[in-house]
Amino acid sequence: MINLPNPIYINTNHKHQNIMNFPENLKYTEDHEWVLIEGDQLTIGITDFAQSELGDIVFVDVDTEGETLEAGEPFGSIEAVKTVSDLITPVEMEVNEVNEELEDAPELVNQDPYGKGWIIKAKAVNAAACESLLSAEDYKKLVEK
Repeated sequence: MINLPNPIYINTNHKHQNIMNFPENLKYTEDHEWVLIEGDQLTIGITDFAQSELGDIVFVDVDTEGETLEAGEPFGSIEAVKTVSDLITPVEMEVNEVNEELEDAPELVNQDPYGKGWIIKAKAVNAAACESLLSAEDYKKLVEK
């Protein structure tokens, strides 16, 4: 689970906060990950909201490539200047690629969370399980509470 400050407030002074980004073509988790679903292929990262709350990302650690993970299991961790948070598997999946660019440039998660800042690519064991993930509208409601 990504450990965000509690209570969660949307920080209107943050440089990325002018427009909080919730792309409609993605699904979301309550743990603040996004999922791009293309058949049974998944691309996963953390949301714009999560990266803005965490602050400057200094390290992304994923050592689960090639493993099949159950929903709710950590697939790695993300380290910001003041905290380390687990990255949580949204659905049962096999991790088949890790974004190697993040090894030398973890700040890509801050700069482009839905693009170059993706974290892993995986194959869903049961693609139908992705239907339980949040829509952009539902995720937006979650973070605005």
